[in-house]
Amino acid sequence: MSAEKFPFDFSEFKPLPLDPTATELTADQKKTLEANIKFCRDVIVFFTAVADGKGLGGHTGGPYDIVPEAMIAYGFMLNAQQGGSHPVLPVFFDEAGHRVALQYLMAVIEGNLPAEKLLHYREFNEHLPGHPERDFTPGVKFSSGRLGHMWPYVNGVALANPDAAVFMFGSDGSQMEGNDAEAARLAVARNINVKLVIDDNDVTIAGFPSDYLRGFDVAKTLEGHGLSTNTGDGENIDELYSRMCAAVTTDGPIALINNRKMCVGIEGLEGSNHGHDVIKIKTAIDHLKKQDRAEAVKYLESVEKLPGGPSYQGSEGAGKNRALFGKFMNEILDSIPEEERVRTVRVFDCDLEGSCGLDSIRKEHPEIFVRGGIMERGNYSAAAGFGYEEGKQGIYATFSAFLEMIVSEITMARLNKSNVLAHFSHSGCDDMADNTCHFGINSFFAHNGLPEDGHDNTGLYFPADQHQFKACLNKIFKDRGLRFIFSTRSAVPDILDDDGNRFYGDDYKFETGKDEVIREGSAGYIVSFGETLYRALDAVITLKKDGLDVGLINKPTLNIYDKEMMAKLAKAKFILVAEGFNVNTGLGIRFGSELLKYGFQGKYNHIGTHKEGSGGLWQQMGYQGLDPQGISAAVRELA
Repeated sequence: MSAEKFPFDFSEFKPLPLDPTATELTADQKKTLEANIKFCRDVIVFFTAVADGKGLGGHTGGPYDIVPEAMIAYGFMLNAQQGGSHPVLPVFFDEAGHRVALQYLMAVIEGNLPAEKLLHYREFNEHLPGHPERDFTPGVKFSSGRLGHMWPYVNGVALANPDAAVFMFGSDGSQMEGNDAEAARLAVARNINVKLVIDDNDVTIAGFPSDYLRGFDVAKTLEGHGLSTNTGDGENIDELYSRMCAAVTTDGPIALINNRKMCVGIEGLEGSNHGHDVIKIKTAIDHLKKQDRAEAVKYLESVEKLPGGPSYQGSEGAGKNRALFGKFMNEILDSIPEEERVRTVRVFDCDLEGSCGLDSIRKEHPEIFVRGGIMERGNYSAAAGFGYEEGKQGIYATFSAFLEMIVSEITMARLNKSNVLAHFSHSGCDDMADNTCHFGINSFFAHNGLPEDGHDNTGLYFPADQHQFKACLNKIFKDRGLRFIFSTRSAVPDILDDDGNRFYGDDYKFETGKDEVIREGSAGYIVSFGETLYRALDAVITLKKDGLDVGLINKPTLNIYDKEMMAKLAKAKFILVAEGFNVNTGLGIRFGSELLKYGFQGKYNHIGTHKEGSGGLWQQMGYQGLDPQGISAAVRELA
């Protein structure tokens, strides 16, 4: 790869203080502002494309799009810092976390990061993850969390800074989230001096809101809460500037809604929902050639993909369960006559269809598919409502991190004895470049029913590989109640037996609540599941070679205890639970207590996700001590 030198000269960028009381740009100001916008957009295209070339992903369109309003807001901030009459809090709060590339660019512009650091966007241990995290990256002043979570928080920040205008950058997608409605009502009621700058490009991951969510209009929605709005062309610099001046110089909340196509000016991406994700390196090269960025093009042409993860003993191949969910579900749905299928099943998507396997269901069975937009809470409840009657069920899917958002809705579904099969992909921390806020590690929050008389039949399932995943789905599809099946963002290999054959062969039948002995052991056992199981199997094979006869148990049903297995494990010398879930809320904190009920007197420990992430993909597991080496070390400490 090219030498570690950033191929842009940041002296091109000219800091431009802007006085919001002067509502028109001078010719010189406009020239400088337009040059700054072009420079920043070129830089964003470049370093996000570097991440694509390395195989890391990285989301280009969002940060690229909002550069004009960000540069004007920055001008207001600089003016305020020089004693201007209208104080502006110098933070670019943003409720769309995937626009983090803009935060890193501003960190360079403000002198908190060297430009060369951008060449390592989203790499492991480089502290440039896929969402902003306060103080984790020098110059980043807030943590965005997940999409659409910032506005209520920013209301509080603005109340704590009553003399300053506070900017909050939003989007039509993030404004779908229900807590923004609550934030709007409070902002109006308290006349909070928050200035929303909303990029309305009619694009989300799964498509175009004007198509799949007819009736949704950002301006009308906010006006319905009593908020003042101002809609205009986000690419008309003169108009945008005057509108932002008016917002800053007017007391109280206001939403500036900026219409534009996504990735405007980038051939092959403009107006496409593919612009949401990272720009492909070839598209970036073609674009930057037109912008006369020869050095950036030269660098991009030299980028090489980073090496993938290691191979593992005891497993082979790869199955991406999050995508296979749709394929396996289609096989089940195909077996149901169409009239009955339409009457008894409904599938609810939360704008993540391609990431959770629902896209294949939409293509094969559009008659039962609901594109619900970015509304996780409402969509889960809708699925539960569809499954209100016996013989009917809702199917629902989103990321595991978002399970924390719908705990109350889960309780209501349980109280109503609803039937919901929910697929939560992107579980754990494996392959999660978006980092800590996207870790799906608190999934036991779904197990919040009361055990009285066995009325709660909630099931949490985390199969080990694609074959067990399929068998599990076939078994639980017609079960009553709430079922949660988990998968990872990463592909998982097939588990092998001692003879090198598939452990979960064609004749395998999934049994709810049944734990399985993957390897026997006389010294003690590791209990694991999901994406940690094959790593634990590698550790077990190595430990056995080294003379420590450790066994391995797969626990695919997470919240039901196998009495026979518990009695067996109670006699062991030690037990280690290894999981990708949070050590404070996962299986490990409860499994040891259950063992005690069976008379366990050995040594016990549990390991899992226990610290904030550090970017990267497969490296996340090792960073948490959940790779084979980390698991082996934990076993040796116990033994």
